[in-house]
Amino acid sequence: MICYIESRSTDPRHNLALEQFVFDRLDRSRSYFMLWQNHHSVIVGKNQNTRAEINEAFVNTHNISVVRRLSGGGAVYHDLGNLNYTFIANAQNSEIDFTEFCRPVQKALVSMGVPAEISGRNDMTVEGMKFSGNAMYIKNGRIMHHGTILYDSNLEVLSKVLNVSNDKIESKGIKSVKSRVANIRPYMKIDMPTGDFWTALKTYLFKELEMKEYILTEGEEAEAAALKESVYSQWNWNYGASPPHNIRKSRRIEGCGAIEVLLDVGKEGVIKSARFYGDFFGNEDTNELASMLAGRRLEYGEIANAVKDVDVSRFIRNLDAETFLSILF
Repeated sequence: MICYIESRSTDPRHNLALEQFVFDRLDRSRSYFMLWQNHHSVIVGKNQNTRAEINEAFVNTHNISVVRRLSGGGAVYHDLGNLNYTFIANAQNSEIDFTEFCRPVQKALVSMGVPAEISGRNDMTVEGMKFSGNAMYIKNGRIMHHGTILYDSNLEVLSKVLNVSNDKIESKGIKSVKSRVANIRPYMKIDMPTGDFWTALKTYLFKELEMKEYILTEGEEAEAAALKESVYSQWNWNYGASPPHNIRKSRRIEGCGAIEVLLDVGKEGVIKSARFYGDFFGNEDTNELASMLAGRRLEYGEIANAVKDVDVSRFIRNLDAETFLSILF
């Protein structure tokens, strides 16, 4: 029998913490299945460079959450038109077999009229277009398999948020593979909103997997909440855990000229060095401005605090602090 856990929170930090809590702390003699949704967010793989995967300006402008997960694989976009599922069980061996966990979901979708297929290493597709990406995490003989289901997601936002800007980022992190994607709602035999699809999928899998609902205790909820705050809400995990990388930001600012910023970013997202190039004018050496950035995390609040009392136009004529920050972020 499989225990079913349902999360009605749409906070990605909560849901990823809940996954880890179930994986780490609940009875290992049982298997678990979870359904959950996140509000608009980007979930990056454990081994990825966050900035190399997202359009950071678009993310910041639209208040899109960015959270790192435990498993590897590529970055995915979530919103309330997307439904996520998780299997947690004992690993039968060290081999990674995505098919075993994708199959029940694929069968459920076929029963609803969706010509879903398991494709490649870790995808599910409909008419050759990807609607589900899957990833795995294995530790101490335990496996976590989770996947997305694009049901009625905003594909326009997806294309923009995962479309990295023209800034050049050189990183050793694992890059996402771009695919043609599609929602599966148009393929359903009976059209229904996302909430009803959740119910239909749950109903099918309850019978298929012989599930029984598991309700977390207050203490278990509190442990998951603590994990959310200590890990998944932390900049150090979501951005700082990225591998060392170099960033080149290039902008032409009216009244200033062309400005190029080279950043060498080390472990924990800390700027090791910065250099400025371009056809701009300034009264003082930009090396002094660069020294103000060195040793600080490449995080908006920290850099804003570093330059809040600085007249940036001393170094780059006609450039104010707000515009300077917009170049970096």
